[in-house]
Amino acid sequence: MDKDKKHLDFKEIGHRIRLEREMLNLSRERLAEIIELSPFYIGQIERGERKMSLDTLVKFSNTFNVSVDYLLFASNLHNEDLELKNFYTVLEAAHNDYNSEFNEDLKELLIILSRLNHKEIVLIKEIIILLFPYIKQ
Repeated sequence: MDKDKKHLDFKEIGHRIRLEREMLNLSRERLAEIIELSPFYIGQIERGERKMSLDTLVKFSNTFNVSVDYLLFASNLHNEDLELKNFYTVLEAAHNDYNSEFNEDLKELLIILSRLNHKEIVLIKEIIILLFPYIKQ
């Protein structure tokens, strides 16, 4: 098999679905109502125990407002943003040095930032730079 081909890791796909659901503060039951599936089936998908149809994958994608590519491969960043992706990796590795409350906030922030394009990230960076002197007081 070609080494360059991406393989589907259903546990990772399920993990991303669970993270997205939790980011929206949705229970499995509420998500099941929204996308018209059973909570049990959603749990199986989140644990990587069951595969899903393309229709179901698209339902998750639309509900979470993320790309199908992100759910499948966690690769929603553009090629020009690979440097930022490496930055996220460094931050994720470093976050273990902080308390658990900070870890959760940092994880949520990284998820939000990973959905943005380069222009949006630059804008947020500029806003943070402007606010930083006031935050540190």
